[in-house]
Amino acid sequence: GVPVFLADVKGDLASLSIPGEDNPKFQERLRLLNMDQVEFKAFPVELWDIFGEGGHRIRTTISDMGPFLLARILDLNDTQTGVLNVVFRIADDKGHLLLDLKDLKAMVQHVGENSKEYVTDYGNIAPQTIGTIIRNILSLEEQGGEFFFGEPILDFYDWIKTNANGLGIINILHCVKLFQYPRLYSTFLLWMLSELYELLPEVGDLDKPKMVFFFDEAHLLFADAPKVLLEKIDLVVKLVRSKGVGVYFISQNPADLPQSVLGQLGNRVQHALRGFTPAEEKMIKAAAETFRPNPTFETRQVLTELATGEALVSCLQDDGSPGIVQRVFIVPPQSRFGTIDDQVRTSIINSSLLNGKYNREIDRESAFESLASENSEKDQRELAEKNRLEQEKETVRIEKENKRLEKSAGKPKATPFDKVASSALSTIGREVGRTLIRGILGSLIK
Repeated sequence: GVPVFLADVKGDLASLSIPGEDNPKFQERLRLLNMDQVEFKAFPVELWDIFGEGGHRIRTTISDMGPFLLARILDLNDTQTGVLNVVFRIADDKGHLLLDLKDLKAMVQHVGENSKEYVTDYGNIAPQTIGTIIRNILSLEEQGGEFFFGEPILDFYDWIKTNANGLGIINILHCVKLFQYPRLYSTFLLWMLSELYELLPEVGDLDKPKMVFFFDEAHLLFADAPKVLLEKIDLVVKLVRSKGVGVYFISQNPADLPQSVLGQLGNRVQHALRGFTPAEEKMIKAAAETFRPNPTFETRQVLTELATGEALVSCLQDDGSPGIVQRVFIVPPQSRFGTIDDQVRTSIINSSLLNGKYNREIDRESAFESLASENSEKDQRELAEKNRLEQEKETVRIEKENKRLEKSAGKPKATPFDKVASSALSTIGREVGRTLIRGILGSLIK
């Protein structure tokens, strides 16, 4: 009865939706465990995919992601992250919605072009920093970033559901393509976890969680993460349990997780570790020390002896203390092993009650359109001002010409020679005058 979120990095977890099949290896395991024949069955599954190819589309908006996590996706340093924070602040103050990457790019360009207007209220904004952020946004677009941001945004209550038989829905995020961009993968999953924390009310200690979140390849979450981000992850892991959400971090090595996070995780399942080098021996020693010792065996030695389908397991006891580590066998699954073909995947998606809810794309007016409208109005004002200046110049020229004609009208009548000379000089003067006026108008246009 507990809904689950799983990140499917290899593409083989979707087979939970298909009943398993008997085979000699399966029967061998049943005999080993002294078990009767297991009933093969499928489990209720919802398939998700950020790219919309292997499941229902998952999106978030730029504003929902926020500058802190977005800076990690864009690989920004502290100075660039500070400027990105300023961009978000200006967007908020001006009421510009940041929904997708074109909104973000337009807003960053706007702030860069008008940095002098914002320096008093928001501080210095270096053009070089703006240029770096723009380049990194373009790089994110090339990685398929336009798929991640937009609307409709994911409704997390669509995850926290059971089926008609009371079984928790298994929400599987198809990550085969997403995993090619490790920073994007880890940051997006962290956003999901933090959104669950923000969304759900406090419930205290429950008999069973409202939802369980499995974070596969967890080492990516902490790799090259700045201290401030590690503190945020630590806080979310600490507090999300009070919202009824359980979190499992899946990694090859317990040392991949910071001690502050590792110390909060009460339940542990450790599969076999092999040690042939000093570094691997050190890893095995560290893994063994995370368990409460069992007097009947040496944990460090057993870790290297575990076979396929075996594990060391330790769970919290009723009083909250860690239980003694036990060597266990894993019961073979009732569902199918391996991947599913595209036809089966499409059938699961089409038969879902959520089919169609997230497939359509909504592109409402946001920062891109608002700034484009402002720029259009600004261009019109500048054009009107330019025309006004040109009209004033033309008026002054005409007035000067009229005064000159009035003066020349009071002079003595010119001889035929004077007329010819005056005509030539006048022609030269007009040509020089036209050239000068063109030059002035050109500079104004420029």
